[in-house]
Amino acid sequence: MAVLRLIFNIAWFVLGGFVMGLAWWLAGILCFISIIGIPFGRACFVIGEMTFWPFGQEQISRRHLTGRDDLGTGALGMVGNIIWFFLFGIWLAIGHLVHALACFVTIIGIPFGIQHLKLALLSLTPIGQTVVAKA
Repeated sequence: MAVLRLIFNIAWFVLGGFVMGLAWWLAGILCFISIIGIPFGRACFVIGEMTFWPFGQEQISRRHLTGRDDLGTGALGMVGNIIWFFLFGIWLAIGHLVHALACFVTIIGIPFGIQHLKLALLSLTPIGQTVVAKA
């Protein structure tokens, strides 16, 4: 199973993962420029790393992982997600959707297209989410 994940991750990296990972990191750098955007920037770098090597990782709500609310899963997290959506989320989602459509053109690209769709959903509302390794 680990060998298959490695093969998929290498193919993913070459076929769009590198470009979208850099897009996430660029969004993170832009967030770090403003002091108020540092929490957003940190999330961008974590999700950007997942975007480089997504197979074997998944995103889940921190509320479901810890069983309790925190700053990002409550009302402030919702406000943060709304701000994120208009500043960066929609653009990252469009990038993932374009890559997904390109991957869906071929049969072998379908698993990669599915990953791009998952990341497009994550890019719309990343606050309150965390990345964990799949078992």
